[in-house]
Amino acid sequence: MATTSRGREQDRAKVAGGQDHEVRYEAKKEGVSKDTVKKAVKSAGNSRKKVEQEIGRH
Repeated sequence: MATTSRGREQDRAKVAGGQDHEVRYEAKKEGVSKDTVKKAVKSAGNSRKKVEQEIGRH
């Protein structure tokens, strides 16, 4: 697993809904708005796979 500049481990399998850059990346990747990604994170949790599935349903 990769580490951040602060020495913390990064989990690329999760989407941090409070981190604008992660929300922006996922929105661009899926072709949806940032608001849609935030709603998907809120309803499905922060697992990247579950967020992508939630976005695919709508």
